[in-house]
Amino acid sequence: MLRSVVTAFTWLALIAVPGVAAELAKANPAGNASNTPRFGQNFTVAHPAIAMIWIAPGTFLMSSTHGAGDDTLVTLTRGYWLGRTEVTQGQWQAVIDRVPVPSFFKGSDRPVEQVGWDLVMEFCLKLTERERTAGRLPQGYAYTLPTEAQWEFACRAGTTGKYAGEIEAMAWYDANSGGQTHPVAQKQPNAWGFHDMHGNVAEWCVDWYAGYAGGRVNDPTGTGARQFHILRGGSWGVSAGICRSAFRHWNPTNAGSYGIGFRLALAPQIGPPAEGKWD
Repeated sequence: MLRSVVTAFTWLALIAVPGVAAELAKANPAGNASNTPRFGQNFTVAHPAIAMIWIAPGTFLMSSTHGAGDDTLVTLTRGYWLGRTEVTQGQWQAVIDRVPVPSFFKGSDRPVEQVGWDLVMEFCLKLTERERTAGRLPQGYAYTLPTEAQWEFACRAGTTGKYAGEIEAMAWYDANSGGQTHPVAQKQPNAWGFHDMHGNVAEWCVDWYAGYAGGRVNDPTGTGARQFHILRGGSWGVSAGICRSAFRHWNPTNAGSYGIGFRLALAPQIGPPAEGKWD
């Protein structure tokens, strides 16, 4: 039943908002020389070196198909940063400092996989505590996973089609992956500079799975039945269709696999950490 509901919501579309592309172009310079986030600028986390791309606020349409009755006009009211690539095994090890590093396909520059949502949030919490202690975090921001809306806005990068570009050039999926993950950033990035948003590994989002609200919403966070967390992007082992910008999937919180990893976000904190987890 739930799987059929998920399938019903697999098509989303993004509408261009006047001025958003220009605003993003102005707000995404090459970055700053320090490791301190500054609004409107890209930056690199001090250790491990994770390149973070600034995304300005914007509005887009999420829906299964246009006119299906669940069209949701989403406005992201606050800017945020998202990792240029999926988090690698080397980056994971630098923060968690435990061996062995989770992952079936080994390689320091390959995406970390076989990590459940709770374990990923432990990574985010450790990094947040360290960078906040060092005085390098904006007030009210934390390292976390992107919301589903933040993820898709970044994936689409102003596009409205199935993919953010030509799928063969942008993604590792079942037809070209050779049955394994690949080092990050080997494929073409999207227009905003993000690599591997399609394929390689599916990426956890912070949201619980829920159907779209419909109408107009600001900064949705997916407060569903607290059974499953959202996955986006598809992976090396699935068809191109599952790698679409719109495709939604889900997994239980602690269920990792060799097709699931994540991408780091620095975003407005949506809930206080409790027992090593985020609400």
